[in-house]
Amino acid sequence: MTFVVTENCIKCKFTDCVDVCPVDCFREGPNFLVIDPDECIDCTLCEPECPANAIFSEDELPSGQEIFLELNAKLSKEWPVITEVKAPLPDAEEWNGKQAKIDLLEK
Repeated sequence: MTFVVTENCIKCKFTDCVDVCPVDCFREGPNFLVIDPDECIDCTLCEPECPANAIFSEDELPSGQEIFLELNAKLSKEWPVITEVKAPLPDAEEWNGKQAKIDLLEK
């Protein structure tokens, strides 16, 4: 099992989750974070730290978010590791909670 970053992270990119990860499994893209499923140890520490409530266990993905399991796996092989907290995107609060953002994902 792994944890998955889902759609609500798009255009928010809060990094509170990165700070608590003991194995550095987060990867950073232009406007989204992903979790490397090969590195994730299922510790559950990241899930409650996400201000956007965008992290879920793969077994508990909300309906419509299943594509993010594959996206996390794919993009984690392309994007660099992030190990330090950074400021969220400038308009993160405006985007937090908006739906149908997948087309805004920058790869």
